[in-house]
Amino acid sequence: MRLYSWLVRAFITGGHGFVGRWLTMYLQEAGDTVYAPDSSVDVTNSEGIFEALADASPDVIYHLAAFTHVGQSWEHPEETFKVNALGTLHILDAARRLKSSPIVLLVSSSEVYGAPTQESALTESSPLAPISPYAASKVAAEFLGVQAYLGYGLAVVRARPFNHVGPGQTAEFAVSALARRIVEAERDGLSTIPVGNLTPRRDFTDVRDVVRAYRALAIKGKPGEVYNVCSGQDIAISDIVQLLLEIAGVSVDAVVSPELVRPVDIPTIRGDASLITATTGWKPEIPLTDTLADVLNYWRTHL
Repeated sequence: MRLYSWLVRAFITGGHGFVGRWLTMYLQEAGDTVYAPDSSVDVTNSEGIFEALADASPDVIYHLAAFTHVGQSWEHPEETFKVNALGTLHILDAARRLKSSPIVLLVSSSEVYGAPTQESALTESSPLAPISPYAASKVAAEFLGVQAYLGYGLAVVRARPFNHVGPGQTAEFAVSALARRIVEAERDGLSTIPVGNLTPRRDFTDVRDVVRAYRALAIKGKPGEVYNVCSGQDIAISDIVQLLLEIAGVSVDAVVSPELVRPVDIPTIRGDASLITATTGWKPEIPLTDTLADVLNYWRTHL
């Protein structure tokens, strides 16, 4: 495969989203030229996305644009599939038409594994068992990438990030939502905060470590392969709540609210990052407590 040891031209779909903003900053700091069009470039518009990519002529395409909320995908399955699967098809079709012959980093999700039957950490060879419409759409997107690699020889590298978190994430996602509610309770003198199911255990990685992983995979990842991006450790959401409260210095009670409970919640998800580490040398560096402190500070600044 081609190994870019020099600075590259990078095109980011979804570049103005939570992860996209962090990726843009990281790539620019690394010296890459970054094209991150605004939301007017719609991945479901095949010709529009081709024109944007042709103008940029990138060496690497980071495909982040997606319908990302697992819970909302139950209510909007058609939109989820249209953006995540059809949008990916358009990106891949446009990429193979480009003269620059770019590497395409497809960002999938650990949700594709579904509810693991194994107690050990999930590896890239673990069975795929999508439960939510979101997960099914990501499986479809992944296999479109496999087909583009096998059928057209397009240099597609797939990333399966596990839960990632950090300052700037919207309150649609669990950790950021919990941090916001704690800051609001602190500000307003409340004695309780509403929560969903606190029993699931998840593998969390700081978004700033995640974007380092994406660039590492774009440079050193093997086309046709898929790589977990994770910490290798799982923690219960209830423990996240306690850590946030301790860091914030706030004493409130967490009260389960039925409307915050998902139709299906996978009990435990923990990944194995051995492959990405062996291939690229990447490892997460930011402690979870530092991440949580930064998320709390973000909401204290923005509320």
